[in-house]
Amino acid sequence: MTSPLPDKAADTTAEQPWPVRVLSLKISDYVDRMSQLWVEGQVVQFNPRGGTAFLTLRDPDVDMSLSVSVPMNAVNAMPIPLAQGARVVLQAKPTFWTKRGSLQLEARQIRPVGIGDLLARVEILKRTLAAEGVFDAGRKRPIPFLPHRVGLITGRNSAAEKDVVENARRRWPAVVFEIREVAVQGTSAVTEVVEALRELDGMPSVDVIVIARGGGALEELLPFSNEAMVRAVAQARTPVISAIGHDVDTPLLDLVADWRASTPTDAGKKVVPDAAHERALVDAARDRVRRALVRRVEAERSGLRSLVSRPVMADPVALVRARRQEVAALRARATTRIEARLHRAADQAEHLRRQVVALSPQSTLERGYAVVQHRDGRIVMDQDDVGVGELLRVRVARGDFGVRPVTAGAEDAPPKPPKASTRRTAARKTSSAPARKADSPRTPRAGKRPDTPPEPTGGGDAATP
Repeated sequence: MTSPLPDKAADTTAEQPWPVRVLSLKISDYVDRMSQLWVEGQVVQFNPRGGTAFLTLRDPDVDMSLSVSVPMNAVNAMPIPLAQGARVVLQAKPTFWTKRGSLQLEARQIRPVGIGDLLARVEILKRTLAAEGVFDAGRKRPIPFLPHRVGLITGRNSAAEKDVVENARRRWPAVVFEIREVAVQGTSAVTEVVEALRELDGMPSVDVIVIARGGGALEELLPFSNEAMVRAVAQARTPVISAIGHDVDTPLLDLVADWRASTPTDAGKKVVPDAAHERALVDAARDRVRRALVRRVEAERSGLRSLVSRPVMADPVALVRARRQEVAALRARATTRIEARLHRAADQAEHLRRQVVALSPQSTLERGYAVVQHRDGRIVMDQDDVGVGELLRVRVARGDFGVRPVTAGAEDAPPKPPKASTRRTAARKTSSAPARKADSPRTPRAGKRPDTPPEPTGGGDAATP
């Protein structure tokens, strides 16, 4: 005995799956419960067979389609004949064919979409995109002056392709094109143009992309007002030039493109510069530079002639000669002043030397004075400090000698010890006593005792030579 099948899809397992027939029947039941609806699309294929017409209804923006069956009575009731590419609105009931597993629509009524309706929808889309900022001038990119490679999206063997290529090469023969031939009208136009745009936009060598199409009826140009195409152009990183139809045609692609060409011929002139015109500009610029250079050289030459004609340039050494004389005068003045200062300094030094000599102890001795010292080197400052027979040393201008006093400082008084103050100052002071030149023979040298004591000359207690 077999187990019952699960009632719900969520209850199926690998051990208890649904057969294909069960799934098909359940899908059919679900689709049958759907109510009738109105749907819009573009007729891709139209095949009348007896009392029923079979057609494929395609979404105009994306690559999706459904099969539709419609009675011929409804088709014949249309105000205009039904043809491929027509935009229609139909009332249909979804059905599911269980044997083939396909979904289709059974139409009850079919109506064409009028031009007025299409223009109204385009206007609504235009306002929506404008509110989003898709058409803002701030987001448009500049067209390159001289692109390395030009991407061209156009129809197959179309006159627009020839207009763009021939006019561009007439202006700039070395221009290189990357051409993508696609459908520019019909049901697949939007899909093919968008795919070609994305392909060219992904090529680093392509610097600008031209979308070109010749003139046509309003419904033939509707793909270039499609929202999918407009947003694809807005998202492209490469600058895009729109060359659709004639000047009077204004699809939404013209508003979103970075630059709008009135015709494909105009796009060919815009995409590259005119070589002859640019060459003329270069020649004119070179002429201006040459004339400016000639004027500058002439001005510099005139200034040089003016400089050479000056007296200082006629005799270039004159300036050096004058400066040499000034330098010689300055050197002479400096020498004179230095010599004068040296003479004054020498006079001052001589004056100071003479003062030193005049004030020196030797000069005092030269004037006839003598210095009397005790044996221990103390200077005799007081006659009371001298004892009878004490050996004294007398220093004169040229040498010294020894003497002994014959009398004491005080009559019959014992010699007094030297004063303390005399001892302390004896080493620092110099006592000079006037010594008269003796008429006696030359006295012996200091340190040698004479054979006979000299006779006192009077006027002092110590005998002097």
